[in-house]
Amino acid sequence: MKTKYRSRVCLLLAFCLLAGMLGVFGASAASPPEGIPTPVYLESSEVLHGECTRIGGVTYVPLRRFCSLFGVTDLSWNGKTGTATVSSKALSMTVRVGDVYILANGHYFYTVGAVRNLAGSLYVPIRPMALAFALDLDWDASVSAVRLTRTERSAVAQANYDPDTVYWLSRIISSEARGEPMEGQIAVGNVVYNRMASKEFPNTVWGVIFDRKYGTQFSPVSFGTIYNPPADSAVIAAKLCMEGYSISDRALYFVNPKLATSTWIQRTRPYLFTIGCHQFYA
Repeated sequence: MKTKYRSRVCLLLAFCLLAGMLGVFGASAASPPEGIPTPVYLESSEVLHGECTRIGGVTYVPLRRFCSLFGVTDLSWNGKTGTATVSSKALSMTVRVGDVYILANGHYFYTVGAVRNLAGSLYVPIRPMALAFALDLDWDASVSAVRLTRTERSAVAQANYDPDTVYWLSRIISSEARGEPMEGQIAVGNVVYNRMASKEFPNTVWGVIFDRKYGTQFSPVSFGTIYNPPADSAVIAAKLCMEGYSISDRALYFVNPKLATSTWIQRTRPYLFTIGCHQFYA
């Protein structure tokens, strides 16, 4: 009796585990539970018919079903962390529910919209997925559809971030925007890159951070907090900026009005937007 009981318990546990994985990854083709149904074409053929959806202007695809289009079926799920891991000879990718980025072959790709669990299936914005699988992506406004085109590669190359840039960019982001939402941390990094592109400022990350042409530009340089170890989120934000993601290509200044000792920026620069505690100006 004990042997039969153990066998039944094991069988039940295995079934529950399988059902949970199928639920998270999407067991079969089904209409997305919310958003605007959005066609996705691979070359000239529609794929994932009825499964893709657009929420807040971002097109989402079911993770498991999208990966299977390219022969990638090795997916695992960690329920405690809400993280899916995708593996193949060419690609190693992790996706976590709630994050606004995915990690693919060491690259951090910004998703804009957060990774979602929609009615038990893991949905991911399509643009970073296209980058992970080295696909060209175009938005066809005439039919409100996404068009994907294969390239010569099956996956993105391994990441190779410049360590000096990561070191300083992550530290200025962390010391200025630790605790801010990822969008706000990226925007701080964007200010550094926008200054590098301007003739008014130095053309390197280090040069911008330690620029003293018109006095110290960033208070963490004066306070010494620029040298503190960066938050993990700031390192990710720095790499997202290095991948070219930009909240704004105009922002050159930012200020926390509750902490600022001067109102020069607010009085003289055009206001752009506010994220978290920071106001951004051109």
